[in-house]
Amino acid sequence: MTVDSDRPKFPKRAVVTAGMPYGNKELHLGHIGGVFVHADTFARFLRDRIGKENVIFVSGTDCYGSPILENYRQLVENGEFKGTIDEFVQQNHKLQKEILDKYYIDINLFAASSFGPAAENHRKFSEEFITRLYENGHLIKMTTSQFYDPEVGMFLNGRQVVGKCPIEGCKSERAYADECSLGHQYMPQDLIDPRSTLTGKRPEMRDVTNWYFRLDGFRDLLVQWVERLESDESARKFMIKSIKEFLEPPVIYVKREFLDVVEKIKDKLPDFTLIDEGKSSAVMSFDKLEKREKASLILAENGVRFRTGKTLVPFRITGNVEWGVPAPCIEGLDGLTVWVWPESLWAPISFTMTYLEMNNRDKNEWKEWWCSKDSQVYQFLGEDNVYFYGPAEMAMFMAQQGKNPTVDPPEGQLQLPKLIVNNHILFMNQKASSSGSIKPPSARDLLEYYTPEQLRAHFLGLGLGIRSVSFQPKPFNPSASEKDSDPVLKEGNLLTNVFNRAVRSCFYTAQKYTDGKIPVRKISEEVIKESNETILEYERLMARFEFHQVMNLMDTYIRNMNKYWSKMIREADTTNNEELRLQVLADTFHMVRTAAVLMHPIAPKGTEMIREYLRVGEELWSWDRIFDPIYEFMENPEEHKLKFLEPRVDFFKKHPSQICQNE
Repeated sequence: MTVDSDRPKFPKRAVVTAGMPYGNKELHLGHIGGVFVHADTFARFLRDRIGKENVIFVSGTDCYGSPILENYRQLVENGEFKGTIDEFVQQNHKLQKEILDKYYIDINLFAASSFGPAAENHRKFSEEFITRLYENGHLIKMTTSQFYDPEVGMFLNGRQVVGKCPIEGCKSERAYADECSLGHQYMPQDLIDPRSTLTGKRPEMRDVTNWYFRLDGFRDLLVQWVERLESDESARKFMIKSIKEFLEPPVIYVKREFLDVVEKIKDKLPDFTLIDEGKSSAVMSFDKLEKREKASLILAENGVRFRTGKTLVPFRITGNVEWGVPAPCIEGLDGLTVWVWPESLWAPISFTMTYLEMNNRDKNEWKEWWCSKDSQVYQFLGEDNVYFYGPAEMAMFMAQQGKNPTVDPPEGQLQLPKLIVNNHILFMNQKASSSGSIKPPSARDLLEYYTPEQLRAHFLGLGLGIRSVSFQPKPFNPSASEKDSDPVLKEGNLLTNVFNRAVRSCFYTAQKYTDGKIPVRKISEEVIKESNETILEYERLMARFEFHQVMNLMDTYIRNMNKYWSKMIREADTTNNEELRLQVLADTFHMVRTAAVLMHPIAPKGTEMIREYLRVGEELWSWDRIFDPIYEFMENPEEHKLKFLEPRVDFFKKHPSQICQNE
């Protein structure tokens, strides 16, 4: 069939990743509703679109890092956990995988960075990746001040220090040693009002030496990368805006009352440009990060109150936390571990290697997936992690090319992934966090009131690619009255009420009038036209990751299908027009077939049940045959009998609690 030639292009192969959850707890609302459902829906779509053998969906538990170590320490101290840290992480990994399964997240490999088949691959690849950064001249050995608690006689890891974020305008409720809860990066000495979580006292600063990636040297390449993003209609505008903020020159915001002091010590300060627009703070702008850091020390010595602005700073690669991937010994600097953030960025590569190995393939085939221009990596993440997956990851991947990298990696080098960033899911209009004061229901709790497919449809419909959206499940809303509708069921009702009714009606009518067979005849032109237009628009929306628009499109199509059926079958029954009845039945089955394929990535269980009752093979899902009528999937359409549908059988079921409420 000839259709729109201006259709989006998809790669020959694809890797889909979802942000790795820390191994210190179960999956929360943000993991499932903000990342995994979107990643899984797109991975399922790609499998249908380019073939499931050409798609690898990987993620895993982020096993290392100070948040896990600190959480484990507190639980042991409080007598709430008695095993080793390995056992603690493995327990949480198992719980995470259970939840993914319950939400029908069809991931090829949900691995773990510290144990299981992926651990050794991850350790080796981490060593190779870091060594290549060093050999290419992109690492720098830096001695910096680290927090030390003299009362307990130990250096403090990142989560054992809390204070106020020094970044101007930051509204984070918690800031740690060198990053805040919103992902801002800064040097430890810039943290405001630090205190030790172990003793509650202000820690000292003592020198330690670590390896850092020269991220600040990649500004020009990152600017080029952002320029490309700005011409990509699938790149989310808020993500680009957030990334561009980190590419600003190094600045210091100084309160106006301290400008006289700045003027007096001007000769002691590195060269800077003062930007005074009459606001509460003036801006000191520097051409190099080193100058800003030197100026910060001088200002602090002279009692000047200030905050720094977002900019690129050296990205820490190693650390002194015992619980971590061993770092390679370079220039005699031994006994270090890899900081959790950088190794989590390349972990999906080692997980891809592991997946290939587990399927009896050469693990070196990973390059065909990550280093080929025929392939594309799609990374789904939340907005708090833009700095890491954006500037940090892209620059490190470019740095693997050699001493003079480019923004367009040649064939055989790591290609730059495509980032799909979602805004926050709010809970009752407030930012929810499993570690914050606002406690949302867990991903597991939600399944006590909703089916996985109802929740999948709702999360996709929220429009997180545009803005942060409040999640307001009625069972968890104390201000909701009995008469109030449940906003979470809006998209779910499309499945359980509208789509379910249309599919059941078709099957029951076929069983009553056509011996359980679909009438074989030419589908009406208006039905073909609407179906084909919906398919093409769906494809365009998926290519732009506009999942909420996909849900709106399917809402319109499925409701139109239901209206067509109700109107036309009533006319056929009223006039006892057998020919019209057969045409309506054939037309509506075509719409059911189209809707089932398009909803397959969103509601996989119910649509698989439709395929089962149609008694056709998995080729039904293939987009190579997306415009084919249902008869093309039957050996003998005239004799092809559908599976018998018993009374009161639903393709899209309501949760038992909803049935009880309705009764």
